[in-house]
Amino acid sequence: MKIKKIFVPLIMLIFILLSSVTVLADNSEPNLTAKSVILIDNRTKKILYCKNENEKMYPASTTKILTAILALEHCNLNDIVTASYDAIMTIPSGYTTADIQIGEQFTVEQLLSLLLVHSANDAANILAEYVGGSVDSFVSMMNTKVNELGLSNSHFTNSYGKHDDNHYSTANDLSVIFQYCLRNETFRKIAGSASCAIPATNKYGTRSYASTNELLIPNNSYYYHYLTTGKTGYTSQAKGCLVSSAYKDGLELISVVLGSDNRFSETKSLYEYAYNNYSIKNIVYENNIATQIEIPNGSIDTKKLDLLVYETIPALIKNSEINNGINPEITLNQNISAPIEQGSILGKIKYTINGVEYTTNLIASHNVEKSKLSVYILYAISLIVLLLSIFLCFFFIKKKRTSI
Repeated sequence: MKIKKIFVPLIMLIFILLSSVTVLADNSEPNLTAKSVILIDNRTKKILYCKNENEKMYPASTTKILTAILALEHCNLNDIVTASYDAIMTIPSGYTTADIQIGEQFTVEQLLSLLLVHSANDAANILAEYVGGSVDSFVSMMNTKVNELGLSNSHFTNSYGKHDDNHYSTANDLSVIFQYCLRNETFRKIAGSASCAIPATNKYGTRSYASTNELLIPNNSYYYHYLTTGKTGYTSQAKGCLVSSAYKDGLELISVVLGSDNRFSETKSLYEYAYNNYSIKNIVYENNIATQIEIPNGSIDTKKLDLLVYETIPALIKNSEINNGINPEITLNQNISAPIEQGSILGKIKYTINGVEYTTNLIASHNVEKSKLSVYILYAISLIVLLLSIFLCFFFIKKKRTSI
């Protein structure tokens, strides 16, 4: 019995200690070899983890996300494109290709698959020539797009990521470019493919390729179930690079890893860190009553008015703070007066969480009719004036008769 009395509390103590260790492990930041990293929530743009995110780095083949989005914005997927001599023969030895032949024809969609799935550099040049008229013109388009996105730490000299001292970007800039790319559903679909199959062309037989992104390939040791899209990159100067996105429980994340010794493992660690420490929580729901106001000129029956939340607000919250109360800031429109229609926007409600603002409108819960009291008062005054006038008339008439 004495042993049992000692043994049971001891087991419970060990269990508590192990649980604490697990929690600490979940909350600890990932240990990365990557030289530059950024991890953000795609919806709020909140940075969840970063390391040298504004340092200029060589992007290698992650360059191709910009090439792809420009092609998608300037071409139809079923356009037929013919490979030129220059597009193929200018690819340096050792760079990945799809063995495209001079004069071979593809659709734009097939070239995009070769570009984003197999990371074919010849496909990049073919698309660049087709979109820009020449590779040089296309590169100008790339840098124009970067400027349009407000990015000042990126400059591109080629369409596919060939090493060049003047071809550089940052983890932060690449995350912004990738956010822009993810607005395009075709980009999402192709960049999220685990493989691609290209049918026989006028010059070559069928081609099949697995994605260079091992996180997308089922049964691969690096496979990550929550990964949705991604583009790899590697040169001896850039080392391992990976731009990607993941989605779990309503939380879509974007990760950029540059200069890594193990881009797949470290990307996965970043996502697990975020999903262990952050969640999406609805902080207020559609039609919740935010506050009640009184409309001064409203009728007695309708002047007390509930202001309702227009839409549900999902917010990014740290798991350690998920039960903390959040006080909103309510701003009402000026000069609110009756009549008011149900559903009219009368103000805004704002929540600020970890530096991120979440806002929606406040709407009227019911119609507010204008009070008729002022009308009744006017009627009463008019009646009094009328009666007084009649009285004075009779008074003066009577006085006149008396004087006669």
